Amino acid sequence: MVITRHGKREKSFSKILEIAELPYLIETQINSYEWFLNEGMRQAFRDLSPITDFTGNIVLEFLAYYLGDCIIFIPETVDRGSENISIKQLQSYTKYSVKECRERDMTYAIPLKAKVRLIKRDQGDIKEIKEQTIFIGDFPLMTEKGTFVINGAERVIVSQLVRSPGVYYQSTKDKTGKDLYTVTVIPDRGAWLELANDIKDVITVRIDRTRKLPATVLLRALGFESNDDITKLLGESQCVKATLGKDSIENQENALVEIYKKLRPGDPPNLESAQNLLNTLFFNPRRYNLGYVGRYKLIKKLSLNETCLECGLENGPGRTECVRCDASLVHNQVLTNHDIVEIMKYLVGLIENQQGYNVDDIDHLGNRRVRAVGELLLNQFHVGLLRLERVVKERMTVQDVETVTPQALINIRPVVAVLKEFFGSSQLSQFMDQTNSLAELTHKRRLSALGPGGLSRERAGFEVRDVHHSHYGRICPIETPEGPNIGLIGSMATYAKVNKYGFIETPYRKVVNGVVTDQVDYMTADDEDKYVVAQANAILDEENRFVQPRIAARTKDEITTNKPDEIHYIDVSPKQIVSVATALIPFLEHDDANRALMGANMQRQGVPLLVKDAPLVGTGIEFRAAMDSGCLVIAEQDGIIKKVVADEIIVEDKHGQENRYELLKFVRSNAGTCVKQDPIVKLGQKVEKGHVLADGSSSVEGELALGRNVLVAFMPWEGYNYEDAILVSEEFLVEDMYTSIHIEEYDAEARDTKLGSEEITREIPSVGEDALKNLDERGIIRVGADVRPEDILVGKVTPKGETDLTAEERLLRAIFGEKARDVRDTSLRVPHGEKGKVIDVKVFSREDGDELSPGINKLVRVYVAQKRKILQGDKMAGRHGNKGVVAKILPKEDMPFLPDGTPIQIVLNPLGVPSRMNIGQVLETYLGWAVKALGIKVQTPVFDGATEEEIRAMMRKAGLPENGKSILYDGRTGEPFNQEVMVGYIYMMKLAHLVDDKIHARSTGPYSLVTQQPLGGKAQFGGQRFGEMEVWALESYGAAYTLQELLTVKSDDVVGRVKTYESIVKGENVLEPGVPESFKVLIKELQSLALDVKVYSGDDTEIDIKGMDDEFDTAFDDLGLDLSKQQDTEVQPVQISEE
Repeated sequence: MVITRHGKREKSFSKILEIAELPYLIETQINSYEWFLNEGMRQAFRDLSPITDFTGNIVLEFLAYYLGDCIIFIPETVDRGSENISIKQLQSYTKYSVKECRERDMTYAIPLKAKVRLIKRDQGDIKEIKEQTIFIGDFPLMTEKGTFVINGAERVIVSQLVRSPGVYYQSTKDKTGKDLYTVTVIPDRGAWLELANDIKDVITVRIDRTRKLPATVLLRALGFESNDDITKLLGESQCVKATLGKDSIENQENALVEIYKKLRPGDPPNLESAQNLLNTLFFNPRRYNLGYVGRYKLIKKLSLNETCLECGLENGPGRTECVRCDASLVHNQVLTNHDIVEIMKYLVGLIENQQGYNVDDIDHLGNRRVRAVGELLLNQFHVGLLRLERVVKERMTVQDVETVTPQALINIRPVVAVLKEFFGSSQLSQFMDQTNSLAELTHKRRLSALGPGGLSRERAGFEVRDVHHSHYGRICPIETPEGPNIGLIGSMATYAKVNKYGFIETPYRKVVNGVVTDQVDYMTADDEDKYVVAQANAILDEENRFVQPRIAARTKDEITTNKPDEIHYIDVSPKQIVSVATALIPFLEHDDANRALMGANMQRQGVPLLVKDAPLVGTGIEFRAAMDSGCLVIAEQDGIIKKVVADEIIVEDKHGQENRYELLKFVRSNAGTCVKQDPIVKLGQKVEKGHVLADGSSSVEGELALGRNVLVAFMPWEGYNYEDAILVSEEFLVEDMYTSIHIEEYDAEARDTKLGSEEITREIPSVGEDALKNLDERGIIRVGADVRPEDILVGKVTPKGETDLTAEERLLRAIFGEKARDVRDTSLRVPHGEKGKVIDVKVFSREDGDELSPGINKLVRVYVAQKRKILQGDKMAGRHGNKGVVAKILPKEDMPFLPDGTPIQIVLNPLGVPSRMNIGQVLETYLGWAVKALGIKVQTPVFDGATEEEIRAMMRKAGLPENGKSILYDGRTGEPFNQEVMVGYIYMMKLAHLVDDKIHARSTGPYSLVTQQPLGGKAQFGGQRFGEMEVWALESYGAAYTLQELLTVKSDDVVGRVKTYESIVKGENVLEPGVPESFKVLIKELQSLALDVKVYSGDDTEIDIKGMDDEFDTAFDDLGLDLSKQQDTEVQPVQISEE
């Protein structure tokens, strides 16, 4: 099984030549994190340093920081030190490897140290300088796959899509139909500035959402005092005159005082404090920061002329890079007087309806940017450092100046706490979806508009969620969750990249005079709006000229037809508009968008199978999807295979050096699926750098493989495939075609308790030898044992409270010593509904020097694996949103069969196709049949796939009927069915919604403390709710006694249920039910309203209703049973992702 094709298939139906390679699919995560290590962290320390006490006598400066042994200098004046640090370089400095961190529940992190200098002054003269290197904390390090391991769990930081800082102009209409404009200046941090015109065209200003002022007051406060100055700046338009008419202030001082009054009502105003307030609001870099992005947007929107700091050249309007030296012109991060004037000028231009002045669309991707890992981390790190600064300043005032050291001033706790909180509980730090390789990849490419500083589900309207024309090639219009998060969570398109300002870019080929060149330009949504862009499927001749006289193209949100010489750019590829998961759907162009959405989402839920197939009909992106997901083992150098065994591959490079690749075997993923890697190379084989050495759990020969190719017939069968149900052949069971391995881990902890330490032991009170047969001498289950529900995995006893001993017990204690002491059995057992084989046991103990949480002396972790064959009730799906539940598994001999005797493997309902409009599955089925007969695999890329005629040609070539239909025979009678049936091969997956995880039954179990009713849900071993409508159903049948026991002894009649159990055990007749606890609660509530409530029976005798506190029944004590297991409120299972 040596890989030769390396992702190339025998035949491709693609007609469009793709000249641009797909970018590395998780580069957003990797690049952003590396930027943070190299630049972001430096920036954060630079903002903090120096810290000075209020006397100015003690100064603390941060000089450099160390990541492992790599040093980076902080001051701008000093060269930064180490070359750009990569994640790979830092891996040698971590205490544990990724594998060890997962096993030991540790965080994969690297030590962060800072070099600080303490300067002590006396009346301005330097008295003493101390330098120290201080440990700041362990900083979580990203793995090469773009994930973080936090407390043993692999997590992903999802990129956030937020409104960009900058200036926004918007318009609304008032009742009379007049256009009212508002402008908002949104900084990265600091006060908002809002300007607006009213019905009378007076321009008002609001600072930080306070009360309105005429805008000219702000201009006067900035030094433009006279009316003439203002009209020179803004022109003599009607709105300027109206504003000046409303403004009664004449000079700068009064204007400053007026602003102070509005911002600080109640404070006595004076000129100095008024001037300081305005300065700190907009012109102090520590209080107000537009950010690089805010300044960039300001330059672009207002067409500002910026001067280059490197060469001194004043550049043209709207340029962000110097014409002469290419240096960035984005540097001033506070507002200037000139900015405020230009903002007002633009507003005046809008009000006056001048040409070239436009309002902004806030849903346009030019106005929304991506905050990736690096920036999210920087924001948190910044918060931590600000808290650290506060502590340092406090300590500077308290400690003795003579003896103080940098170490004594710095408390690292705030920084560590902020990072811990971010990685552990932020809405954007998510438990990685690891059902299969595609789920991992998609999770890392996800974009969320939720989270801190973003939108909330409840407040997000339709516009924000809707597909926007600027999403083209940037955010996939298909892949988004169904439900409350629709449109708020998206996925990056295949070719999309994030630029240094956080805007998403997509590539286009340049067109010069109607000739398509090979020059590829990446463009933001703002840039793209300036050009006419043709579609990738425009027909070109050999010289790359457009063949047709008119070409379909787009400008902004309009579809136009243009002459070839009017076209500026052309799409790079037809798949650049969709995400990776969507690009895996063949014949996507023939599917309805709603079904394509389901298809894209359900591929992420496909369970890795024991025996898997790459799809016969692929799209050509399967190889890159598997490769970039990080589940394959890839050769890092050219070389020759020296050794191949199940769990390692050794490659010898040309220098004779051996590179060892360790393979994962039967490792539990976050979703409980099995991760294993299998070698696909042979001994002595030559491999090149980038060659696949081993397959992951959901790939075959380096191609993504989430399911199997199966022979399908679209026909009804005895009603067993009614309403999307699926009929499958027993062949799936016998041949293990849809068998998957699932691994569960169970932990037993021995803790210190008030009454003594818990002990892991084989000596468990009142447990028979039979229950201990698979435990070793330590009391831990042996590897290889088959376990069923309630079997002991780890024997454990916990000390009970000592009671006064009777004479007999004292005698026993005297004879047997500690043996007869009071302990209770708290062993770890297999939960209800679980079973399997123990595949691994790990023991960590404090004695052996393992790091364990406080109070835990020993931790035993048991891994139980189970093979799950396909069952009735399991969910299956194709790639086109064609999902269903297995309703019947039919013997192979009873399945319908083809004229040559081949039995069909799966029967789908033909009624599932027309109304759903996912015709892609029909074309896939036809082509799959032809391809299978020819013994090849093909690729049919999205929007550039096989045509109907090409499929017919393949059918002819394979010698199959051109209409794709065949006579089928009933497997039970041998008779042919009435009509020809459509048959072929379709790719079907088994989804993670397995019936074994959902099926649940209970007899007795835990009850809620408050209501005394059974808890709910499988996780709590709860019951089924018998609700109002179910009661009506039994009432309508007159089933009074059935209903009575459901509402009493089977629910919250506390006494009755114990007595019922007793009478069942003793074989007596069941007694009368008592009064439900909820009825007693109702009476108590009425009594709390001062109502004297009494209850009478049918013959007018009063019934004495006691509460639970008033009575105590000893029946279950006599039986030695505890049926009143009381447990409060359910514990929610871990939530994987916010969909």
